[in-house]
Amino acid sequence: MSIPALSGKLRSNFKIGVFDSGVGGLTVLNEMCEQLPNESVIYFGDTARVPYGNRSKSEILLFVREIIAWMMSLEVKMIIMACNTSSALVLEEVRSEFPIPILGIILPGARAAVKSGKRIGVVSTQATADSNAYQQAVLEIDPTAKVWQMGCPDFVPLIESDRIHDPYTLAVAKRYLAPLIAADIDTLVYGCTHYPHLAPIFKQILPENITLVDPAKHLAGATAQELEILRLRRSKAPGQTNNRQRNNPAAPSDLQSSYSQSQLRSTEFYVSGDPDQFAQVSQQWLGYKPEVKQISVVALEMIHAASAPSEAHPERLSPTPCGGSLHIRSTSTHPHHHDIYRE
Repeated sequence: MSIPALSGKLRSNFKIGVFDSGVGGLTVLNEMCEQLPNESVIYFGDTARVPYGNRSKSEILLFVREIIAWMMSLEVKMIIMACNTSSALVLEEVRSEFPIPILGIILPGARAAVKSGKRIGVVSTQATADSNAYQQAVLEIDPTAKVWQMGCPDFVPLIESDRIHDPYTLAVAKRYLAPLIAADIDTLVYGCTHYPHLAPIFKQILPENITLVDPAKHLAGATAQELEILRLRRSKAPGQTNNRQRNNPAAPSDLQSSYSQSQLRSTEFYVSGDPDQFAQVSQQWLGYKPEVKQISVVALEMIHAASAPSEAHPERLSPTPCGGSLHIRSTSTHPHHHDIYRE
């Protein structure tokens, strides 16, 4: 990927923006905290408009443009599409429009799948399946591989509504996975970042010889590589000093785990829908109940409209839409957290 025009203004101490339609991207966030414990992250879940899998390409392109314009106003140095549907449908368009590094999840997932086997199944949203993005990516890497894609439109709504352990979810999973098992696949790719949350269900159904591939792990690795190439990787965590690291008696692995847990808890969480619902559902994967702020769809639309001329002229990028401030809801009642969020 070529270095964007705005990269000269980016700094290693800027944050990384990660977004998804909902809680699915938390699988990517967790991997980034493990592999990049020194980085600071802003996470956005577009929960007011989830799921993306039944949306048109034009709708998704508009949503993604709005999210990226908002994230750029927050001084991020890189944006991670922790969403297979947006990566499959609009990654190349937004890369050409915005002067900031933007990474998608399809190619890292496809590379990992090819290393795992030759008969590759992909479970994804219907939009991702219809795009044939995984099949194309896999066959470009290994033309001898065979790919079976299965659209699973019911999974994301079930996960977002916290129904993973509902007997109905198990029945739905059996129905979706049966054709892939019958095709004798040796590898199954989670073609949606929500789906690793279903791992306990999948393991009840899949034969032991089928390897599960989680692209989130490989996207985190690709992020690390890209940050190194762009010389934007943070060498130490905020507040961390060399003396602190030398004097800490913990083993290196324990020290890294400590930093990654600290990073996870310092992540800034935003959603377009109900922050309380997101906080409640996400705590089972985060290990704590996060503070979550809401930025409304109307606010996203305003920011995108205000920044639209800047996509062609990066030097005119203005972070404050209409010179105003935007009201957001928050799950926090802490006195230091403000009700008004100024861009």
